[in-house]
Amino acid sequence: MEDVVPTVTTWSTGRIIEKELPRPDQVRLRLLVEDRQHHAPGQHYVIRLRAPDDYTAQRSYSLASADHEPLVELLVERLPGGEVSEFLADVAEVGDVLEVRGPIGRWFVWDRRTPSLALVGGTGVVPAISMLRAAAHLRRPDLLRVLAVGRDPASLPYRDELARSGATLLYTRHDAGGRAHGAPTAEEVRPLLDGVERFFVCGSPRFATLAEGLLAECGVEPGAVRVEQFGASG
Repeated sequence: MEDVVPTVTTWSTGRIIEKELPRPDQVRLRLLVEDRQHHAPGQHYVIRLRAPDDYTAQRSYSLASADHEPLVELLVERLPGGEVSEFLADVAEVGDVLEVRGPIGRWFVWDRRTPSLALVGGTGVVPAISMLRAAAHLRRPDLLRVLAVGRDPASLPYRDELARSGATLLYTRHDAGGRAHGAPTAEEVRPLLDGVERFFVCGSPRFATLAEGLLAECGVEPGAVRVEQFGASG
């Protein structure tokens, strides 16, 4: 359903239907969420863990799934000392039930109508995957362009799906396609700007700062850019 952005969400439960470890430091979960609400590309869910003594820990994770898909898909980066991410990667099993709340978010949301560019890095590619799947479902892949940056092909989440969608893939520590490794440049961003009205930046604080600088160098107005950063502390 287009343009449905819930403003109020309550805690619910999600049963783990599928669990994959694409890499030792990543876990992909697909959940069947009770009383699931429609979501827009770019929104996220919160997962809450509760100990027997009622101590709780919670963490937000962007949605990779599009709204039309039957399961809620999350990609979690396993962080050393991360209470939630280590549990999800090392302890949680298919069939387990988790406390979840979502979808959440109104700012970093693609309306599925506005021609947009997602400039994303590392696990910041996750909301771009939701956007790409939504665009494909609408049969309007022309509405979204993606430039995804990773250290190398092996560490870039959803690399194959991104490549199939026509995304531009760049690597900071790996030579590929005749391009020497290194950070993206304004010259690589400019060809993607024609006709774009909105820009989504997602990644680490360092990546977000770089991406915002590149867009500014290309003449993009700051008001057209929406930024979402992630980090170990959430």
